[in-house]
Amino acid sequence: MAAVESLASKRSIDSGGTKKLLIDGNWVSPSSGETFETRNPANNNLLGRIASGNARDIELAVGAARRAFEGPWSKFSPFERQRILLKFADLVEANFEDLCVLDTLDMGVPISLARSRKQRALGLIRFYAGLATTIHGDTIQNSIPGEFFTYTLKEPVGVVGAITPWNAPLTSTIWKLGPVLATGCTMVLKPAEQASLTPLRLGELLLEAGLPDGVVNIVTGYGETAGAALAGHMGVDKVAFTGSHFTGQKIIEAAKGNIKRVTLELGGKSPDIVFADADLDAAVPGAAMAVFMNSGQICSAGTRLLVERSIYDTFVGKVADYAKTLRVGDGLDPDTQIGPLVSAEQLARVKGYLAIGREEGAQALVGGDQLSGGAHADGFFVAPTVLAGVRNDMRVAQEEIFGPVLSAIAFDDFDEAARIANATSFGLGSGVWTRDVGKAHRMAKSIRAGTVWVNCYAAMDPAVPFGGYKMSGHGRESGTQHIDAYLETKSVIMKVA
Repeated sequence: MAAVESLASKRSIDSGGTKKLLIDGNWVSPSSGETFETRNPANNNLLGRIASGNARDIELAVGAARRAFEGPWSKFSPFERQRILLKFADLVEANFEDLCVLDTLDMGVPISLARSRKQRALGLIRFYAGLATTIHGDTIQNSIPGEFFTYTLKEPVGVVGAITPWNAPLTSTIWKLGPVLATGCTMVLKPAEQASLTPLRLGELLLEAGLPDGVVNIVTGYGETAGAALAGHMGVDKVAFTGSHFTGQKIIEAAKGNIKRVTLELGGKSPDIVFADADLDAAVPGAAMAVFMNSGQICSAGTRLLVERSIYDTFVGKVADYAKTLRVGDGLDPDTQIGPLVSAEQLARVKGYLAIGREEGAQALVGGDQLSGGAHADGFFVAPTVLAGVRNDMRVAQEEIFGPVLSAIAFDDFDEAARIANATSFGLGSGVWTRDVGKAHRMAKSIRAGTVWVNCYAAMDPAVPFGGYKMSGHGRESGTQHIDAYLETKSVIMKVA
């Protein structure tokens, strides 16, 4: 793993090829001295070693974050916080290609897809920079007898524990950093152990942008050690978590000690509904890439394809044919469209669900197994898979697979489509394909999900809230609602006469 330029000797992110922890503005070794490997999922080659933080390191990081919150950072004006965010955005832009390569090496995303996220990554940072100077309370007319002046203040919630997933290291990290820095909170970040390189590089860029020591701390390590310690720490005022609903349940349990605020962006089993009157030329690639993009490792992926019965065989066949054209390979190849799964563990999980699908009676029209020969021999590759003949009560239709596996389900009419769409414990994303605008609006209202895409899929903008219903979590990221979750409201009632 190539060493990254250090700010000063005590601030070197590397030590003999091992990445350190960022605590109180310095890159430090973990208290345990332990490390873990990070490997390229395309070929299983060793990239380097990462510091394995534990509860002691979390304790030090939370202490640093508290001191920064109550000290220098609290004196920064909204304009000064905005200035740091804008400088950070410029540095991310200047180093964007290197960040894309880190994402590709560490978790396998095709470099072409990583590059396509430039506008989103930079847009998020600059969006939050804009919000930094718009935070305000209200003056309130009241009916208290006498003369009273009443108003509210918006104040940062405090120390935030952020736990990010491995499927989009760059944008997921930025999504957590933005509201923290805009509102004046401080952060201890625990990146996913499967993909920590990009978050650590972002930590360097934040220091270069002039962020005071202790405002953002990064403790790499495992969920059961560093992550659990962070979620349960009594000095943390809020936890922001993105990941599986199983871990989300543990986060809620861990947060009860001091009733810390919790926002959760969890899993999904999103329905993508295709009516017979849809523009099929657009819907075929749209529905395919709704699940195959990033090898299906997207929480809102449209993994349940609901197709009107009159076009089911034709449409699902076309999606299968499209899947056959997708190039699967090493993400560093610019022609690659589908990269590897992130790890051997994830590969085993997906293969397990493919076996379950066969046992349940689903038919793989394309794919259905690991790619293991030639250039795929040493990596964690699964062919894009289309399962036909799926019923909504099958496990492959109800449980999040997090791989390039599409489950195609037939429906007869609008009401049945809505019923199937909502017959899941999740409610994150959804799609509707139709030329009938009225039908689109009715279905958008009928679906119990945080986002409904109509005649498109996975389009996102920093100003548009994103989050889920039901077991897909609570709270929203992006939009003005996002920073509200990082603010306390204080009421001031002043007797003036």
